[in-house]
Amino acid sequence: MNQKSFINDNSNIMTSEILADGRPRRQIRSFVLRQGRLTKGQEQALEKLWSSCGIDYNDQHQIDFNQLYAHQQPIVLEIGFGMGASLIEMADKNKNENFLGIEVHRPGVGACLMAIEQHQLNNIRLMCHDAVEVLENMVADASLSKVQIFFPDPWHKAKHNKRRIIQPEFVQLLRKKLKMDGILHLATDWQHYAEHMLEVLNSAFGFQNVSLNNGYIPRPDYRPMTKFEKRGLNLGHGVWDLQFKRIK
Repeated sequence: MNQKSFINDNSNIMTSEILADGRPRRQIRSFVLRQGRLTKGQEQALEKLWSSCGIDYNDQHQIDFNQLYAHQQPIVLEIGFGMGASLIEMADKNKNENFLGIEVHRPGVGACLMAIEQHQLNNIRLMCHDAVEVLENMVADASLSKVQIFFPDPWHKAKHNKRRIIQPEFVQLLRKKLKMDGILHLATDWQHYAEHMLEVLNSAFGFQNVSLNNGYIPRPDYRPMTKFEKRGLNLGHGVWDLQFKRIK
């Protein structure tokens, strides 16, 4: 996919199934595609930096992490990095790790590319595609040292709970992609979603809760606190972090 098609065509992000009467039925995804308008700076960053910092989705080729980065280091995958502020901060402070960020919101990808250039980072690459398909088709088993998903869409209405990304099947997909002793780190500011995450992971095959009491953990120093998180804490809202280690 060339740069122009990436910037102007989103058809690769959502797929459709053709029904018997010829109408397309949209596949359920773990996100809602909110397109938002690109700023001039974000658009220029996509045009200028995607060829060096971006990875096009290709279901026929797995990512070769050894060739992708300048140094062979542990791979940290972040799913849904938003505008990229915390991902950039982590990549900047942890030069001994390589980061792969996946986000379907193009303005967020553009903003993150701008920050990569500003901070002159060479240990971070980005993708703009559905994380499930990327994991299934482009990430080798046992290749990731850490997967982090911070503040995913909680789908707080009961009828929408099934759309939450943290589900047993997806957790097992993540387990396969993590190295042995690799870490899955989740965070949310919705208590009901935190309880759901904890229930799913405590019951998941092949994972061990890092918490000594099989509950939540304090926010690790490496996870930056976002301005929205600070605002919520000031208002008395809770934030829950979970860490699980692959043991099988």
